[in-house]
Amino acid sequence: MITREVVSKKLLAYLNGELSLAALVDWAENTFIDDELAPDADIELLNDILSYLAAADTAQFPLTWDVCSDFMRQLGLSLHVTAQKSA
Repeated sequence: MITREVVSKKLLAYLNGELSLAALVDWAENTFIDDELAPDADIELLNDILSYLAAADTAQFPLTWDVCSDFMRQLGLSLHVTAQKSA
């Protein structure tokens, strides 16, 4: 089942470099085939975000910081950047 929490976790994994753009796009594309969106009140929002993510590997749908930040806001979260020293 795909919820706001699931989508926000995937988007955050992408932003943290734990998930590639190709993997995020693939996941978003497959949600339309394999999964159910819930709850009903969020279906339109989740469809809009997932549709964009499914096309984020094209020039027409760039996955910029502003786009990601807006998606997270719509999902009920805000983004905050922190830096840590590389190992």
